[in-house]
This record gives sequence, structure tokens and C-alpha cells, in this order.
Amino acid sequence: MPRRSPDATERKRDPERTKARILEAATAEFAAKGYAAARVSAIADRAGVNKQLISYYFGGKEGLYRELSGRWRQQGGQLTEGPLAEVVRGFVRSTREQRDWARLMVWQNVSGDDMPDEGDADFLRAQVEALRARQEAGEIPPDLDPACLLLALTAAASATLFMPRMAHRITGQDPDTDEFAEHYAEQLARLVRHFT
Repeated sequence: MPRRSPDATERKRDPERTKARILEAATAEFAAKGYAAARVSAIADRAGVNKQLISYYFGGKEGLYRELSGRWRQQGGQLTEGPLAEVVRGFVRSTREQRDWARLMVWQNVSGDDMPDEGDADFLRAQVEALRARQEAGEIPPDLDPACLLLALTAAASATLFMPRMAHRITGQDPDTDEFAEHYAEQLARLVRHFT
């Protein structure tokens, strides 16, 4: 059979869809291997694109990480509205829904990967200041250090991701299920309500 020539709509490229596939593939590759070990060629293979498109759209691996980091900060910023217990519940759910990004954060913290810091430190300092403002408004007891509180709540919200065996041994439940994630989110929110 002769090859059919694609029509004009089939030939048209969709750069936004291509970028989205690349970002999704980069998140998965970084989560699986860490920033340092991730390779642009592997990201391109996962996305089903030519690796030159990664340089064209993002300027390479570091640009991909910058873009993903910016999206994480934007999403994280959207989760900080409302009572602190609900904020914590939202972060537990976000960790469950965005597992690859959460795994990348674990990699970044335990592997010593030299990842670019594209505003992450500023974002986290802003989160500390937001907790300090909550404290001044009386939502958080005055004897708690907002920086230590942020660290503790961040670790607690992502505990089932980086300690799944311990979570299973302690609770007897599968921490990788939606049911457990909801139960854990509710329990963590209750804990926070006790001191807010």
C-alpha cells in the first residue's frame, strides 16, 4: 500500500503538548535517578522526542529543572491558604498526587546532588515568614520556632513517601493506597489543630 501523506492538521506541531511531555518525562527521570544521574537522552526517550528539542525549549537539563522548580513553587504557594491544618492536609495529598516530584525532593535532600537553586531557598524562607505571620496572629503558639515547625510539618507530610516500610510496620496498613493517604492526612490535620 502506498504511504498516505498526512493532512495539514496532522503535520502541525503542538509545542505546548511537546513541552508538557518533556516536563513529565523529566520529572519521572529525575525522580528515578536524581538530578545528577538523569540524562537528557533518557528524558527525550521517555518523552518520545528528539533530545535537541530539550535544548530548544528549555536550554538543557538545568533549564528543565528550573521550569519544574518554578511550577513546584507555584503549586506549593497555592496550597498555603486557609487554616494550617488544611494546609498540611493539602501537602499530604500533594505528595500523594505528585509522587515523582516528591521523590525528586527526597533525592535532592539525601543524595547530595548539586541541583540548581532557582528560588527554592527564597520560597522556603517566605513559607517560614508566612508561619511567623500566623504565629503573630495567634494561630501558632509563641514558643514554637516557625522554621523548625515548617521542617517538621514538611517531613511529616511526606513521611509515607520516604518511610513507607516504617509507615507499614507502625500502622499495619499499606501507605501507598489512597485510603491510607486520606486517613494520614486527616490524622496529621488533627494533630496540627491540637496546637493551633
